[in-house]
Amino acid sequence: MWRRLLPALVLAGVTLLSAGLVARVVFFQGPYGPVMELPADPLVDLHCHVAGLGHGDSGCFVSEALRDNWRFGFYLRSFGVSRRELELRGDGLMLERLSALLAGSRHVGAAVVLAMDGVVDEHGELDRRRTEFYVPNEFVAAACRRHPNLRFGASINPYRHDALRRLEWAATNGAVLVKWLPPIQMIDPADARLDGFYRRLAERGLPLLTHTGKEGSFTHSADAFSDPARLERALALGVTVIAAHAATPGEHGGERDLERLARLMTRFTNLFADLSSLTQINKPGALGEVLRRPEFRGRLVYGTDFPLINMALVSPWYFPLNLEWQTMRRLASLANPWDRDVELKRALGVPAEVFGAGAALLRPRAAPVGESGTADFDLPRGSGPD
Repeated sequence: MWRRLLPALVLAGVTLLSAGLVARVVFFQGPYGPVMELPADPLVDLHCHVAGLGHGDSGCFVSEALRDNWRFGFYLRSFGVSRRELELRGDGLMLERLSALLAGSRHVGAAVVLAMDGVVDEHGELDRRRTEFYVPNEFVAAACRRHPNLRFGASINPYRHDALRRLEWAATNGAVLVKWLPPIQMIDPADARLDGFYRRLAERGLPLLTHTGKEGSFTHSADAFSDPARLERALALGVTVIAAHAATPGEHGGERDLERLARLMTRFTNLFADLSSLTQINKPGALGEVLRRPEFRGRLVYGTDFPLINMALVSPWYFPLNLEWQTMRRLASLANPWDRDVELKRALGVPAEVFGAGAALLRPRAAPVGESGTADFDLPRGSGPD
């Protein structure tokens, strides 16, 4: 039977390959812009995630639903660790492996490692039942002190009753920005109760890196809170805001989130967007659109959403209409995930200034001085709108 089928299979394969080659010749577009030389100074990745299971008294936890998800094993492997290793050596091993992998990059010299606060209850305390993913500030700050190529990205839910004290602690312990994931942390960026928190962010010079656009990595998501239009309050109060993922994908009010973000760009010079996740296979054309739009010129910064760049979601082979075969093959052969990511974005036409712009936005690291309780007021108690 196979002897009879083989000619037909070969013919079908040749036909598909020929059709693919013809389609590529007809529809090939090339890079989204000119391919430029990279900046001479080492780059900084503004968007790097970690997780932990609570081993080694890290304080981290991941919900049972996320731990049992098939994606979690791939997540750990992207760091080069296993559950057994974390159990034996503690969650700090993940930061150790991250630092070592980053040290092997030719292009990226440092990465902002993001803590991740959780949902809070009506008393302004952590609600473990509703929190799927938690990485304490203290855990990340301590790891960043041990590893010079890591920068501390704090995460503080502003509905905590002691949010301002936590913000002061983060600022005095080396935080270079604050990270929010509003649809998961149940934070409404447009809530007037957050004004005090925003003012303190602006006073401290801490940028706010916040998720925008649809969120699909968790078991549930209150996507109304990831509407870029809800950032107007923070921007008006002088906070430097970095819209993660440039609000792709997503839609609110019958309009794409990218359009809503672009309109804000024309009004606020303190608004930026990072390129994290824009080369993922589930976001076709996103990077090209962002690079072409005039509203984003001078407002883009480099970020990766690591470890996703070290997973199958991102590959140079996903860009046959933009890159030559030899370019895709060369990029795919690069072992270091940051080098592969930088070279891919460069080959696609990301301007040189984008790669170096993010470092200038970060708050300079302060020497850690320990616990700080200097805040003279707290936010009202409450977990905010659900």
